[in-house]
Amino acid sequence: MDKNLVILAGGISSRMKKSVVSESDIDKKLINDADEKSKSMIGVGNNYRPFLDYLLFNANKAGYKDVTIVIGEKDNSIKDYYGYKNSGNKFLDLEITYAVQFIPDGKEKPLGTADALYQAVKLRSDWKGKKFSVCNSDNLYSVEALDLMLKTEYKNAMPDYDRSALDFEVERIEKFAVTIKDDENFLLDIIEKPDADSIEKARDTNNVIGVSMNLFSLDYDMIYHFLETVPFNPVRNEKELPDAIKLMLKEYPKSLFCYPFAEHVPDLTNKSDIIKVKKYLEENFTNIL
Repeated sequence: MDKNLVILAGGISSRMKKSVVSESDIDKKLINDADEKSKSMIGVGNNYRPFLDYLLFNANKAGYKDVTIVIGEKDNSIKDYYGYKNSGNKFLDLEITYAVQFIPDGKEKPLGTADALYQAVKLRSDWKGKKFSVCNSDNLYSVEALDLMLKTEYKNAMPDYDRSALDFEVERIEKFAVTIKDDENFLLDIIEKPDADSIEKARDTNNVIGVSMNLFSLDYDMIYHFLETVPFNPVRNEKELPDAIKLMLKEYPKSLFCYPFAEHVPDLTNKSDIIKVKKYLEENFTNIL
């Protein structure tokens, strides 16, 4: 079994940094973290443990061993904490390698999630012929979801999250990317920022609307070319991982299986999320880390 995981942490966290919250509601140290560090390094945990510790804890418990974290060229907060070596850094039973996502000349931010993953797989040529999982650094995926992606029998797979099980404001959930599947639960399409018609189209025979939370198991050899060649998204002007996956599906139909999944996924997008995530960790990770 391939025990490889990529964590995408190379973004500049612009939404987090631009968001505003009352300093009376949040510890000033956490506000400083949010303004200065990668979102995943905000000290929302016990004794200011960073959010990423908890994702890595769950990944370790699920059975992953080889973790590549995609970091930004201008943010050293992850390396400062987990180790400066380009590879071979140890945390729990995990071995951590870094892939750097650079900001091209003339651009103000990195080129998007497909480019971030491309930097990782290009670096990890030792993963050729193998599978790996990939996830965001600012979502706390459960051990069960990570374990499912590690052990899946399919070449490519994803947890298809029941939108109604996510504990977010309605306005926020309505912006999540919805999934369109065939009758056998193979992915046909991922629709970002869906309109009302697209949301209804995504509703399955059980009246469930599935959404992507950007957790996938992928076949290295199958996805590599599409990460390398995916064009810029015309709306976001970035190279997006869902677009690369959709290109793969055009060439390889029925190549990504969607597992129905129903649970909340804690998320750090804005400063207002810090309070909710901190409470979640206090309730669910007592004396674990």
